[in-house]
Amino acid sequence: MVLRKHELEAKLKDDNQLISSGVLRNEHPLDLSQQFADFLMACRHGDLAQCQELITAGVNINGKDKYDYTPLVIASLCGHYELVQLLLESGALADPDSFERERAVYNALNNKIRNLLLSYDYSKTADPLQPWSSHITSLLVRDTPKTADITLSAAADSFHLHKFLLSSRSPYFRRKFADAPETETWKLSSAIPVEAFRVVLRYLYLGEIPRDLVGPRSTVSEEDVFKGIDKLCKQLELDKLWEAVLSLTDRRLARQRHQDEVQRAQSQVEAFFRDTVLKHKIVVDTRKVNDIKWPHDNAIFANCILQADEFQGDQDQDNDTDSNEQPAAFIPIGLPREESAQNGRPQKTRKSVLFPVHKAFLIRSPYFETMFSSEFKEAKDAEYLHIIKVDCIPEVLEIILTFLYTEKADCPLEYALDLLYTADMLFLDKLKTKAAIAISTLGSGTSNALVDRTHHSNAAAAKEGSPPPDGAVGREIETEVEVEPINVYDVIRAAWDLNVQRLEEFAARYLASRLEDYIDEQEFHDLIQESASRIKERQETDTIELLDDIRYYLSERFRFRFDGDGMDALLDEDGEINAAAVEGLAIAEGENAAHAQEIAVEAAGKPEGGGGEEGNGGGENFVTLDGEVVEDEFASDAINYQILLRKIDAMLERLKLDA
Repeated sequence: MVLRKHELEAKLKDDNQLISSGVLRNEHPLDLSQQFADFLMACRHGDLAQCQELITAGVNINGKDKYDYTPLVIASLCGHYELVQLLLESGALADPDSFERERAVYNALNNKIRNLLLSYDYSKTADPLQPWSSHITSLLVRDTPKTADITLSAAADSFHLHKFLLSSRSPYFRRKFADAPETETWKLSSAIPVEAFRVVLRYLYLGEIPRDLVGPRSTVSEEDVFKGIDKLCKQLELDKLWEAVLSLTDRRLARQRHQDEVQRAQSQVEAFFRDTVLKHKIVVDTRKVNDIKWPHDNAIFANCILQADEFQGDQDQDNDTDSNEQPAAFIPIGLPREESAQNGRPQKTRKSVLFPVHKAFLIRSPYFETMFSSEFKEAKDAEYLHIIKVDCIPEVLEIILTFLYTEKADCPLEYALDLLYTADMLFLDKLKTKAAIAISTLGSGTSNALVDRTHHSNAAAAKEGSPPPDGAVGREIETEVEVEPINVYDVIRAAWDLNVQRLEEFAARYLASRLEDYIDEQEFHDLIQESASRIKERQETDTIELLDDIRYYLSERFRFRFDGDGMDALLDEDGEINAAAVEGLAIAEGENAAHAQEIAVEAAGKPEGGGGEEGNGGGENFVTLDGEVVEDEFASDAINYQILLRKIDAMLERLKLDA
């Protein structure tokens, strides 16, 4: 172990020397900002929701504090497995050759985290844009489906390229194609060697530049190729190409500059995407979509149109189908949304949003790749651009397009569930995972990010002059009515439908965190019944998976330090909690009553001293879920835990389920 520590220190010294000399970029810069300090504190506490919010806000996920701690090292050291997983998925560097990865592994609190760090693919962490850049590179040699819209030809070679990508990467191409968008062929100058064009095109398409610029059968010298590259750099206004060529002899420097170029290309493509696709989207009456005729030789080089309809619950479906038939080019993706007309209400005009897009980026989805490679009409030329209907709201389709074009996917919680289903239909596993992460982190059951919309708050009940909901006795009255953007029942069914384990665990944790609000509801009973029915040929002795998970997180919620026989020792002859036994247990564990209360408050996720100063030994009483008054919150939690377990048993008895 000591030898391993010396090796890490020697590696850190070598890296620091290379950084000081300017050879390598410091990938873990010192960050003393308040935002980064808040991020590190959230990593110490394992607060998934706050970490996700700060990552979305642009915090430097690979920065370090004045003690040289990075978020990944802190999360690993503190034993937060899910947070380590989130950091890796969000781009935290874990290069096997780096000091920081070795340090995170060395300091991992347990083997589970250590194995996660060791098994995580380098390409996913050191270069999170690798899938995107690899797709761009593959367009150079991809023949099927046909996505190229311009051919650059030399004496003996032809290059099938893409106007959108060339325009976004080179100001020269952008001006030329803007003046003549109908251009389909371009003859290359014979004064520049073809080998120079190959190097420049590989650079534009984010491919690795070969070390041998001249092949064994080439008739030109390496000097001629260098001169040709120099001319093309000036003509196409490519400022960074020379740096990439000159760094070919140093592997680490070449990789670093390639990563810089990929990030630069992402910014260029994103800017051009927003200036073309998003800027030229059309909002139109759904019944008039047929009237849209978009020519092929358009100024933004679009070769396809995607349609997404605004969802209106009171819109009559017949309005869209009776007056105008959809053209044959429409391919609906997924099942139609349910819509219902409400009697007595005027019908609103339904709107559709049309996005002019490019097949070269759409085929990142296997669904579109198959469509454009098949015998479907969408794969064949027509007088005007084909329109393809995607069954999602426009906001979700815009998130999907942004991901396909730029690899970025900021997913607001209110769209996460729709995005989850649509990404699944389009076979976009990475985007599906991002949607699941948004729900399970921003909607974490351990935070207040996902507010309960299924039930009226105590404040609402008080305002209406009615008693608070069953089970809400003794809890702090809320000051306002909050609305939950996602229904937890929808989340668990989505997890089942799409086989997303992360969401199954989240939903169980969320339900356990406020089980008293759900346990008496018929919809909750139906959910448990449905979970039981998911087991084929279920026997009476079989457990119910969802209920097992809820029980597990329920015990975590109250953080009991006793179970089995230990719990029995706290019950009196009538099966009720014995207050003296609870106090004795606390004393036996070396805790006074005040400290026991602090632990219970922290375990419940409530502010310390939520009942005021007098709550800490001031004689305040606590009311349990069944109305019993107890002296401290530790005893209250013990009783509430038993009440909820009995309610679970009673529910199972009513449902005739033994679990």
